[in-house]
Amino acid sequence: MRLLVIEDNRNLVANLFEYFEARGHVLDAAPDGVTGLHLASTQAYDAVVLDWMLPGLDGPEVMRRLREEHGRDTPVIMLTARDDLPDKIAGFRAGADDYLTKPFALPELEVRLEALAARAGGRSRKRVLEVGDLRLDLATLEASRAGRPLHLFPACRKLLEVLMQASPAAVTRERLEYALWGDDPPDRDMLRSHVYELRRSVDAPFEAKLIQTLPRVGYRIAATVEGEPGGAGDA
Repeated sequence: MRLLVIEDNRNLVANLFEYFEARGHVLDAAPDGVTGLHLASTQAYDAVVLDWMLPGLDGPEVMRRLREEHGRDTPVIMLTARDDLPDKIAGFRAGADDYLTKPFALPELEVRLEALAARAGGRSRKRVLEVGDLRLDLATLEASRAGRPLHLFPACRKLLEVLMQASPAAVTRERLEYALWGDDPPDRDMLRSHVYELRRSVDAPFEAKLIQTLPRVGYRIAATVEGEPGGAGDA
């Protein structure tokens, strides 16, 4: 899932990023209501995690403007310490799809977000991923570039999916390893080998290189801008 966290508590945001990114999700964060509304109204997210008390605009006002002024139906879960029934009713009436009070369990938040995204059709909207002329159909698991089929091993296909879901953002080595092997990753050279094989299929036959190495960070996949180097680097 691609998630937006609108929350001014830095420690909580750090905890959410650590938990969700380790499970292959992609997160953006906004520390205030104005920034959060801008991101939620201009970017595509599977769901939004929204605090009530925020600088600039409070949570209910962010939701009201997101629904009424911008016409966005992105699922929103309110994450707040306000647990009185009138507050919950006000949150739902403002446009919230779900409401979770602090303190909370991270696995419960994840399950609720997955349910919201599934009900909203978030997964079906993203069944076909595209970056430049590269295409991956998540329903059929067929990949192609410039109309030419790509033959990928399962591990390479999984790497491609994670990179394309995050594009154009970078994906850390740790997150890619978790996507492939969970909590028991092998030697890092195994990841390097898989990336090498992925490059052979996705980039080697084509002039424009999409897979980029970011030293000491990880990898990303992005369509190159005209006049910009491909940035493939080593595996």
